[in-house]
Amino acid sequence: MSLMIFVHGWPELGLVWRAQAEHFTAAGWRCVTPDLRGYGTAPAPDDTSAYAVEHVVADLIALHDSLGGEPAVWVGHDWGSPVVWALAAHHPERVRAVASLCVPYLPQGFALETLVPLVDRDLYPAERFPYGQWDYYRYYAESFEQVTADFEADVEATVSLLFRRGRPESVQRPARSAGVRANGGWFGAARRAPQLPRDETMLSAEDHATIVASLSAKGFRGPGAWYLNDDANVAYAARAAYPELRMPVLFVHAAWDAICETRGSRLAEPMRAACTDLTETTIDAGHEVMLEAPAETTTALATWLAAAGLTP
Repeated sequence: MSLMIFVHGWPELGLVWRAQAEHFTAAGWRCVTPDLRGYGTAPAPDDTSAYAVEHVVADLIALHDSLGGEPAVWVGHDWGSPVVWALAAHHPERVRAVASLCVPYLPQGFALETLVPLVDRDLYPAERFPYGQWDYYRYYAESFEQVTADFEADVEATVSLLFRRGRPESVQRPARSAGVRANGGWFGAARRAPQLPRDETMLSAEDHATIVASLSAKGFRGPGAWYLNDDANVAYAARAAYPELRMPVLFVHAAWDAICETRGSRLAEPMRAACTDLTETTIDAGHEVMLEAPAETTTALATWLAAAGLTP
């Protein structure tokens, strides 16, 4: 039975892949949706350097070995995407094919120094938005303890705010993330997320409660520490033996993703130059595309696998 491993992002758990895992399991695939370090059932080291991509890749290699080690289809989203891209570049023998939602492949590593040069300067003039939509990323480095405390002040409210459907107009104006440093944090002087009801179209009450409980127990330090390892991640990318990806690759653009805006900016260009067998598709959804448009996401993956001749 062929293996598919789904790799979540910030601040998610493996359960966000439920719809895709159920579909492909029924189709004969062996699907695994692990919680990554800092989340859920995984360890959460206190040392922020423990969250460099190289260490997470090592975790997944150990998992892969425990599952038999046959080449797998790897699917990533958000921070899970740099992880599966790194697996493909460093360990292609473990990768039958690789897919990413929202975050394209950056052969030089996913870091501010590689992201900022690709910012759409028509939308984000440099004099006003030096880091473009990645301003929040810089805020982690400057104010890590504060951003962690703000997210933890009301975890349920934070989760309700983060897991919401995208809007088409969001990509036509600067993202809220571009003003985080100027506003003194994601929530400004309030220092906590606003009270919003759960978006019932995104997470079931049970899954929402599970994510809230996990982040309440482990906190946001581990998840946030993923943003603090740019130097290590760039150095790791430079050591990749196979930076040009030759296996089948799928990239899913989320049309209404204001931060990972890949259609009007140059963010996806390095990926196009570095992948020899690339398929791209677009889904009308926001950043949490696999939750917002589960059927469309599943169809995109299934269509790509079929076209590539990849069957369980």
